Amino acid sequence: MGRAERQGIRVDVEYVRREKSRLSKEIVAKMKQLKNSTFYIEWEKAQGKEVNLNSVPQLSNYLYNVKGLEPYKTTETGQGSVDEEAITNLNIPELMDIIRIRKLKKIRDTYLDQFGREQVNGVIHPFFNLHLVRTYRSSSDSPNFQNIPKRDEEAMNIVRKALYPRPGHQLLEVDYGNLEVRIGACYHKDPNMIKYIKDPKTDMHRDMMAQIFKLEYDGSDEHKYLRSAAKNGFVFPQFYGDYYVNNAKDMACKWGELPNGVWKDDLGVSIGDITLGRHLREQGLKSIKSFEKHLEKIQYDFWDNRFPEYASWKQRWWEVYKRRGFVDMLTGFRCYGVLSRNDATNYPIQGSAFHCLLWSFIRIDDILSGNHYIPLQIPLRVWKSKLIGQIHDAIILDVHPDELQAVAEMVHIITTKELPKAWDWINVPLEVDAELCPVDGSWAEKEKYKLVA
Repeated sequence: MGRAERQGIRVDVEYVRREKSRLSKEIVAKMKQLKNSTFYIEWEKAQGKEVNLNSVPQLSNYLYNVKGLEPYKTTETGQGSVDEEAITNLNIPELMDIIRIRKLKKIRDTYLDQFGREQVNGVIHPFFNLHLVRTYRSSSDSPNFQNIPKRDEEAMNIVRKALYPRPGHQLLEVDYGNLEVRIGACYHKDPNMIKYIKDPKTDMHRDMMAQIFKLEYDGSDEHKYLRSAAKNGFVFPQFYGDYYVNNAKDMACKWGELPNGVWKDDLGVSIGDITLGRHLREQGLKSIKSFEKHLEKIQYDFWDNRFPEYASWKQRWWEVYKRRGFVDMLTGFRCYGVLSRNDATNYPIQGSAFHCLLWSFIRIDDILSGNHYIPLQIPLRVWKSKLIGQIHDAIILDVHPDELQAVAEMVHIITTKELPKAWDWINVPLEVDAELCPVDGSWAEKEKYKLVA
């Protein structure tokens, strides 16, 4: 990691300056528009002083006490939530302006500002910490390289346009696919899960989409979207210990764009010629409450029938922790201290998954830094390509075009072939996906790339 930190990544300082100025102008315009609205004027009158858009208590009080609106969801203390999901579902235009202002400020002040602040001669040198996170994953700071937006396309493009390889080089991002799911299978050894991982004809998320939304998957964009909803709104949350009530609201309201109440035929995302609201109503699911009951049955089926050994392992693992006060990881580390049930079963998987990435990172660095990695029998040479960092399950490289094919093949062998040989407890295949930027192109310009022709 030290060599990657010293190598760093180029920042377009002038772009950062221009983009911060552009975002500031849009923020000022949005603020002016908001302050001239009846919504804001009445809010300020009720507040009795100048409104603070960043004040959660002020906004919560105005929406739920003054205006008497029904909260979409509540906080742990029972107060009406004013996070993005909650206020988006209130369908008030001025609240969308507030969300927009929050987003622009975060891009400007959290992401771009740190690049300008931390760069030295147009290069940032993020720290990658291996000793701070309880799960044994890494963290990053100065700047936080692992906190760059990924899900929000606009924010991702704005921020990543600031980052470049060295002149004449290109950025290569290699990401382990579903690494924690695969490493989880090394712990619980559920045969149904292993079959999903090994058999390319099967698709866990597709099957769950069909069961949850009562649809036969046809490969359309709408069905792919609902597959993502099942994956990110149910499957992964269930693995990490969430439960059906939260999952139902997330999938129906956030992904499906349905209200937190009774549904009508003209509501929800489109699925072909009809809306999701109409389709679910035709299936007997006419409200969020009925959808919750539907998902409760699916949750029981998920653990009792689909992945029973995984469920049994969770219980056994929890009993071990309660008896001993710690659980040992397959990579030789120990998770101890005060842990919840979810912590005791999630931490070992998350930590071991990161150790897989770290093992690969170290071997790749051995080769690129001129050391001899014996299993691959790669001759010693001076490489122009360098490792520059890692984000969760991804490795980021600054690659010279002349070395691209050799680097790609080497990375693929180490991550998917050599790693399982090094640790015989890995009982499922490992896969990596890659994205490549053009020569001298920014990180925002990456496109899918095959490591092996």
